[in-house]
Amino acid sequence: MKKVVKYVAFDILRNKIVIAYMLFLFVFSMGLFLMEEVPEKSLMSLLTLNLILVPLISVMFSTIYIYNSSEFIELLAAQPIRRKSLWLSFFIGLASALAIAFFIGCGIPILLFSANSVGITMIITGLLLSVIFVSVSMFSSVYIKDKTKGIGVALLIWLYFSLLFDGVVLFVLFQLLEYPLEKLIIGLSILNPIDLVRIISLLKMDVSALMGATSAVFKQSFAGNIGSIISFVVLLLWMVLPLYFSVRKFDKKDL
Repeated sequence: MKKVVKYVAFDILRNKIVIAYMLFLFVFSMGLFLMEEVPEKSLMSLLTLNLILVPLISVMFSTIYIYNSSEFIELLAAQPIRRKSLWLSFFIGLASALAIAFFIGCGIPILLFSANSVGITMIITGLLLSVIFVSVSMFSSVYIKDKTKGIGVALLIWLYFSLLFDGVVLFVLFQLLEYPLEKLIIGLSILNPIDLVRIISLLKMDVSALMGATSAVFKQSFAGNIGSIISFVVLLLWMVLPLYFSVRKFDKKDL
């Protein structure tokens, strides 16, 4: 298992797309901090970037990598290696490599210029987003055998979570204005890890311009550390549950 994890992680870290992703994040982050005298403004810009780019790269790259490695996975599955261990090894390799790329690209500049509670929170949530969307991509790719459909589904997943979710929530709000919807909106917010990361960031810095519908209600309902704890617990579930079901599927899948 360790050999597979090491091979996958080093293979990804040598990939030109991942290197370009890491360099782009690093140059963009350093540029923001060097141009802005107030670190909080740079963090706001980085938050917007992280909510869009990190999930996109994580879900798309992981999906394509899994499909391109299908023959290698089949070869390893024929060896005396437990399927669960094999699938977990690919997950750990993918997640650790993309997390390292994010940490070098965004984490190091944040630690250099804004090593406070807001900056640390942004690093942690960015790492969680990277791992979560690797988990989601492995869940979708193990259920969809066709590569083209799998990549299309991965893109739709990112599109829904990043752009369409708040629109759906607003549509529900307008249709049910006469009813108390706070609990419903909070319930809907846990269905989107990107929205949860936005919520955690908003609980650390008061940036009303970045509030979505779910973020505003969540912020009103949970003040202080309670909201952050709930959000982090749900984010961990978003990381574990798709991985758990993908491992179960892969263990029984006919390769």
